[in-house]
Amino acid sequence: MEDKIGNLKLKNRFILAPMLEPNDIAFRILCKKSGAALTYTGMTSPLSKQKLQLQDKPAMQLFGNSEKGIKEFMKKYDKKVSLWDFNLGCPSKLSKRLCHGAFMHDDLETIEKILKIMRESTKKPITIKLRKSKNAIKIAKLAEKYVDAIGIHPRTFKQGYSGEPDLAFAKKLKKSSKVPIIYSGNVDEKNAKELLKTFDFVMVGREAIGDPRIFARLLGKDLRAGFKDYLKLAIKHKLFFRQIKYQAMNFTKGIEGAKKLRLKLIGAKNVRDISGAINL
Repeated sequence: MEDKIGNLKLKNRFILAPMLEPNDIAFRILCKKSGAALTYTGMTSPLSKQKLQLQDKPAMQLFGNSEKGIKEFMKKYDKKVSLWDFNLGCPSKLSKRLCHGAFMHDDLETIEKILKIMRESTKKPITIKLRKSKNAIKIAKLAEKYVDAIGIHPRTFKQGYSGEPDLAFAKKLKKSSKVPIIYSGNVDEKNAKELLKTFDFVMVGREAIGDPRIFARLLGKDLRAGFKDYLKLAIKHKLFFRQIKYQAMNFTKGIEGAKKLRLKLIGAKNVRDISGAINL
């Protein structure tokens, strides 16, 4: 059986979850090289005027609470992405204030309007990312007319990223769905393959931050993909220093002397300082 989302063929069932800060182009490329079948951008507004780096053809995740700008944005970038996603799962304070992401679950009419416009604007696959809520399964059923797969993170917006994901809820959604289900929430090396017995794909999120090699390990491969590799890509794609410094901090995860190294990185003023701190 082929691993597919709509008309998009994937080489395996492990996906890099959409994360706002970590998923810059250098990190996405490194995760792809490590074995991720698909990588998502962080949340992107269709009203954004910023220059987007999409040379790696990621899945593009949109957010918002109106149809404004979606058609034009998708027309502009459709050839540069692998698929489109609509975020209905972000639990952040910003999402709460602007009433998008996980805070849209009571507005089924607007959700359907947005998905309808997205479906009319591309022939590429469309996914949505949901959180657990009283309306999540109702939204999933509504979305089936427009999307090719549904992502579920079975925590409520009040939980954020704390507490245990409600696996039983995710299984209930899977059982009721006519489209593939992508599971997200505390996916790691211990449970990923077990989760794939129930769900069509799994998203690896926080476990991949600072450790893109997790995808290689999930595939039973030995691949070196560390900060040195990230830095080369970051320089190539001219990422801002603050982003490189942020990722340098992430890559200290789990290494010996990490606390001491992070103290050095805090004082780094440029890329040369970072390279010196980690002995590149």
